[in-house]
Amino acid sequence: MPVVVELTRQRCRSTLIALGVATLLAACATPVPTTAPDSAGSPAAKTVMPVPATPAPAPVVTTAEETALRQLVDLQDRLDRVAGPLLVSNPALCRRNARRLLGFTAKTKYSYSTEFIPAAQKLLHLDERLRVTGVLPGSGADKVGVLRGDSLLSVNDKSLPQGPSAERQAAALLAPMVTTRSNVKLTVLRNNRQIVVDVPLTMACAFRVELGNSDAINAYSDGYRVLVTRGMLDYAKSDQELAYVLAREMAHNALGHPMRLRSSATIAGVIDNLIRINPDLGMVNGTAGIKPYSQSIDVAADVTGLFMAARAGYDIDGAAVFWEGLARKYPITTTNGYTALHPATAVRLAAIDKATTDIHAKQAMQKPLLP
Repeated sequence: MPVVVELTRQRCRSTLIALGVATLLAACATPVPTTAPDSAGSPAAKTVMPVPATPAPAPVVTTAEETALRQLVDLQDRLDRVAGPLLVSNPALCRRNARRLLGFTAKTKYSYSTEFIPAAQKLLHLDERLRVTGVLPGSGADKVGVLRGDSLLSVNDKSLPQGPSAERQAAALLAPMVTTRSNVKLTVLRNNRQIVVDVPLTMACAFRVELGNSDAINAYSDGYRVLVTRGMLDYAKSDQELAYVLAREMAHNALGHPMRLRSSATIAGVIDNLIRINPDLGMVNGTAGIKPYSQSIDVAADVTGLFMAARAGYDIDGAAVFWEGLARKYPITTTNGYTALHPATAVRLAAIDKATTDIHAKQAMQKPLLP
């Protein structure tokens, strides 16, 4: 991300230089008077000055922070779009992590570090009040029409907090509501109008899906969160391929693998670092202190992840090709690579082929898609 920011600053400087030259030329140019001929063809006495051209609109100057924030938001939007069906369709496979959810995310301008607050205000129209930044597809909030950009005023007639601590205070306010109710009354501000909606709570896998600011081809799960790096997002060209990665990491969480390996705290530290705008990439050299997963644990995640993807409506037939291609291009020796943490490629591919056959058979017989 620092590279993106620096390149953007260089482009902005070049733009300002070009504008300076254009302004200087305009200031030095002197209009040349012309004369209009009379009916006899002789020059008329009246001098006709050219009509001044309509000035071009001032170019929109984008700051480096705005460019960086826009890239982050676009990548997170893709993650949320692909993860949504996986979360909503699989509470049966992540029982220990299934929760009632409101079905949307909300942020204030303080959700970003200090240098990005002006960009968050300009690009995302964030201010002191919590504003909806994403709606989970298929959730209750989605079905009743909660929209991105809605400002949150109250829930069950209790005013929602504003300011730097709004997210934390709102979470504390909402926690007891979502555990004891099946729906909540939400008041939002949209186009200067207050709108009240009754939001059915959605039972879903309660995994937070995060973007990792690293070009390494990797993904992590700490038992509660799933993180996919910018590099993995770039490698997974289609949403279908990204679904394979997300489903597999969700499966690790659903099966309790990070806790079983006693690596949850270590992975959580890696995730906490990589979600920063400018992470310390030195902290994730090699495997970042995470032990490679065993064959049995990885195979279990592959199988459960395939079932999760199928239940969410994704086509699972390309999974083996995707994982084989990733391991071939980024083998176990690749620094910070996914295969270094998940080395049992041949065993995993055999399990994926078998699970794919099993899933198709259950779909043909209309049996429940359970491993």
